[in-house]
Amino acid sequence: MHIDKDLVAASATPLVLGILADGESYGYAIVKRVNELSGGRMQWTDGMLYPLLHRLERLGYVEASWGTSEAGRRRKHYAITPAGRETLADRQQQWSVVADALKQVWQDVQRPPVLVEGWA
Repeated sequence: MHIDKDLVAASATPLVLGILADGESYGYAIVKRVNELSGGRMQWTDGMLYPLLHRLERLGYVEASWGTSEAGRRRKHYAITPAGRETLADRQQQWSVVADALKQVWQDVQRPPVLVEGWA
């Protein structure tokens, strides 16, 4: 299934902040986690993730620090900040409203039309 790029873009910030709310992580692990969470239906790339992480860092929602992997490679780790947690809470509320509205619309679409007597 193809996920429209507008949906990917709209969901990227809350997804990354939500992942980082569970603990600090690095780029490849974030991409892998998005893949797991979506059952393989969202395939993020480094070219999409790193500009987002840099933007979130500029906004003060995440902070980065250098660490070393088990294999001895340096990698940048990202952690959510208090401002990022506030933004995540706000985005969760926004997405709940959108999801509830979509759920109602989709339920209405699936119901057979109600025929009013005298109309048809």
